Amino acid sequence: MNDAVEKDAQPDAWTKGIYAATLFVENLAAAKEFYQRVFGLPVFFEDDASAVFKFGGTLVNLLRTTAAPELIEPAAVASREAGHRFVFTISVDDVDAMCAQLTERGVKLLNGPMDRPWGIRTASFVDPGGHIWEIAK
Repeated sequence: MNDAVEKDAQPDAWTKGIYAATLFVENLAAAKEFYQRVFGLPVFFEDDASAVFKFGGTLVNLLRTTAAPELIEPAAVASREAGHRFVFTISVDDVDAMCAQLTERGVKLLNGPMDRPWGIRTASFVDPGGHIWEIAK
């Protein structure tokens, strides 16, 4: 690593973890219902444009796409159909058991459960906003 970069880096600021992730959704009501039903989490905060859920120490903010431009201008908001660019991964004790629970909750799996070449077992599903969630052990 470059010595100048090392001296300027403030590792403590980054090691606290990700505080929040904001996901853009077209249908806030459907996304909110999905998160409550699938993850069994209460709404941590909500207003007319967003609903926030707390995953451990991380907040997941579901934000209406109509409110997103103000947050990210001059960048553009992409549509759900534009493709997937990231995956959220949640560690679970038993991927197969969690898949059974997800199926009972009406979730259609995108893939898995499967054993990955890098040594973990995973399965994935998509929320109503088009965001991919993976469970892994």
